[in-house]
Amino acid sequence: MIEAPSASRPTVPPPARAAAALPLRQRAGRFLVLFAVFVCAACGLVYELELVALASYLIGDSVTQASVVLSVMVFAMGVGALLAKRLRCRAAVGFGLVEAALALVGGCSALVLYAAFAWAGGAREALVAFSLAIGVLIGAEIPLLMTLIQRISHRPEQDPGGTVADLFAADYVGALVGGLAFPFLLLPWLGQLTSALLTGAVNVVAGGALVLWLFGRDLTGRERWLLAVANVVVLGVLATAAVQVDDFEGAARRAVYGERVRVAVQTSVQEVVLTGGADEPPELFLDGRLRVSGHDERRYHEALVHPAMRGRHGRVLILGGGDGLALREVLRYADVEAVTVVELDPGVVRLARTDPALARLNDRAYADPRVRVVHADAFRWLREAAEPGAYDVVLSDLPDPGITASTKLYSQEFYGLAARVLDDGGRLGVHAGPSASRPRTYWTVDATLRAAGFATRAYCAEGRRSGFAAGPDRSTGGGAAPGDWGFLLAALSGPPPSPGTPPGHCRGPAPAGELPPSTLVHPRYAE
Repeated sequence: MIEAPSASRPTVPPPARAAAALPLRQRAGRFLVLFAVFVCAACGLVYELELVALASYLIGDSVTQASVVLSVMVFAMGVGALLAKRLRCRAAVGFGLVEAALALVGGCSALVLYAAFAWAGGAREALVAFSLAIGVLIGAEIPLLMTLIQRISHRPEQDPGGTVADLFAADYVGALVGGLAFPFLLLPWLGQLTSALLTGAVNVVAGGALVLWLFGRDLTGRERWLLAVANVVVLGVLATAAVQVDDFEGAARRAVYGERVRVAVQTSVQEVVLTGGADEPPELFLDGRLRVSGHDERRYHEALVHPAMRGRHGRVLILGGGDGLALREVLRYADVEAVTVVELDPGVVRLARTDPALARLNDRAYADPRVRVVHADAFRWLREAAEPGAYDVVLSDLPDPGITASTKLYSQEFYGLAARVLDDGGRLGVHAGPSASRPRTYWTVDATLRAAGFATRAYCAEGRRSGFAAGPDRSTGGGAAPGDWGFLLAALSGPPPSPGTPPGHCRGPAPAGELPPSTLVHPRYAE
């Protein structure tokens, strides 16, 4: 996508050039150039979104990664527009070569980023490099297309302002289509790698067809040969990569998670990977973050569930926890009457029901008739569907608050909604992240709960033992396993009960001053 020229500077048409020798009428030729603008804009935005999505998954912190990609790419687009001035004398062949290069770089960007992460251990440098390269190539498109469309309708009375308006309209509409196609069609149906390769193929076909057919009579024999070879080579590379993408993805996944990857699926929400043999404790990764290790998950789930169950607990709500392990602990209480599990991703619940190792780990909790599963965003469900005062216990078994997508689920507004569904004397148990390695985040959760009207009690459990995880654990950043699991027990009417044993004191020191709460408009979980 491109930036509109400044309104303070009129667009100056280029020097007069001879009209192009077209194989069809000028009106049809103009339409084809605008259609090429539309297709190229859609492809460019798909490349951009692909970089943001993959960087968020591989590196984390989606806000930072989106900011890096967008700012670098917009800067590079300006550089590309300046560089394109040198190609305007040979606009047709220049545009064809730019589109071939863009298709190759953009189409292969996801593969290279994933390979850099899997085998080199990081993808930040590759992310910046691809953002620069793709931005430069996108920025070169519009000046060249402007020259081509002016050659089609080369008349003294031609309105340059109207030409600019047509080009920008086609560009923005194409960006809209690409922006909607990526999350709703390409990503869920094809995945990140194949989506980028297919987009590159569409890009090179659109650019090559426009130049070789519409402007082919203006090209020299050498230029036609050069463009034909470049397009065939790019299509060949993209097609070969598409054929090999499954093998590549499997090899890269094994490089990341180890050789014992048993299940790997891309759901509508996230990538779900399950490692370990069918007869050994499994490890569950969600978008590259270790959520469950069968070797030590009991310490985590027992610490989350049992302190909150000290009191009336007939009706229990679990927010998150689609793996069924917190549910397993809740169902150990025979006097529990009903449990509602609100889990966004149906794929996680399906795996927890059907995978032999994971179902054995959660004691086939979903088969219990007392359990009701709701597939919804927890924030929206609490706001729109939850009945006030319907629960004695609410358990928040959600990803760490430091993950951008989870920030709203640790906000003052979210805890206000949770308070609304608690009956008198009800209790809220919250997983708040490690207190030792991220004390500010942990105590910000505490401050946020208190701002929502809760009285709180802090406690922790022994963290993950080293040497178990077969793959990455980016839940605490930098791949370090949490030294402790931090929890907060909260109640609205008086202080919450003591968490009992084995939970103990948190190692992260409480801040000297009062921390401000985290809200939707001012999240405060970055450390």
